[in-house]
Amino acid sequence: MTARESPIRVLVAKPGLDGHDRGARVGARLLRDAGMEVIYTGLRQTTRQIAEAALQEDVDIIVLSILSGAHIPLAGKLMEELRTRGMNDVPVVVAGTIPTDDVAKLKAMGVAGVFPTGSPYPEVIEFVRHNARENRA
Repeated sequence: MTARESPIRVLVAKPGLDGHDRGARVGARLLRDAGMEVIYTGLRQTTRQIAEAALQEDVDIIVLSILSGAHIPLAGKLMEELRTRGMNDVPVVVAGTIPTDDVAKLKAMGVAGVFPTGSPYPEVIEFVRHNARENRA
């Protein structure tokens, strides 16, 4: 199997002190069921741990699940951690409790996609699939 034929590698992460991971686990399962290889880092990960895991696992895309309201600082810190590792090309998706007013702020930081709670899973899966493939090209 060539790199392009291999399954898309997705890192699903729960940054910060948020202790609720049901949405992350459901999303990870849906991405897996869509044929992707999913690495779930578990609860309470630092942005440094997430970036390091993404580097070690050679992922095509990162999905952050954030319910705590700290999405702006956490996404900003992760984007910086990725830059310091030369991983500017790895798309980052932020999902969770994201106010509409914060979507543009996240995208201005370099976040590829934002999916507030209640976003249809097929849209998330298609976005991940498309952006991960673009990253491989």
